[in-house]
Amino acid sequence: MDSENVTAVNPTEEVDLMSEQKLKSILEAILFAASEPISLEQFQDALPGLDKRTVRNGLAELGADYQEMGRSFHLIEIANGYQICSRPEYSAWIEKFYTRQVRVTLSPSALETLAIVAYKQPVTRADVAAIRGVNSDSVLNSLLEKGLVRIAGRKDGRSLLFSTTDEFLQQFGLKDASELPSLDEIDELLETPNGSDLAQNLLPNTMEAVNDSDSIQNPLPDTIEEVAEQ
Repeated sequence: MDSENVTAVNPTEEVDLMSEQKLKSILEAILFAASEPISLEQFQDALPGLDKRTVRNGLAELGADYQEMGRSFHLIEIANGYQICSRPEYSAWIEKFYTRQVRVTLSPSALETLAIVAYKQPVTRADVAAIRGVNSDSVLNSLLEKGLVRIAGRKDGRSLLFSTTDEFLQQFGLKDASELPSLDEIDELLETPNGSDLAQNLLPNTMEAVNDSDSIQNPLPDTIEEVAEQ
């Protein structure tokens, strides 16, 4: 390629003069280069001078372009950021491409502990142990190693506090923790025909005790077992 015919993009040029199309192209380039969701703050670091509203609008227009063109991928908001992902209808072909998959299965105790952290966060080791009725230190350490749980600080400057991570949100396909189903939603499901059987599948066995303890405000989402597939 003749280097004289290539014009590099100068990241320090005045962003005020940036066209709508150029902004979308830059956002797209960053999204394709990243392997994980990108937050608005991270986009701003690459595009100093642009406010969040401008970046968000550019992302929305980029997503609309993909939709209009009928591309096999789309732009989604997930795990407190944005990411380009293939559309679900192409999953069968992607599975054929990845002929060998390695999966790690979480134990029932790990799933129970993860559910407690998700709905009571931030939570201490003692809180988890009180709800489960057994020491859960080793389980929490395992969840930390898998990147599903993180240390979120200390309670009264002493006990460690735990909360879920962006990796947890990404595994579940959640924008943020507010998308976890509420007790009211589960109650509505229980009132519908055949809803009871489905609702029971939303909870591991120990979650009944969790809800009785009044320590957790919400039940387990129906996709909690999907987090076992790393």
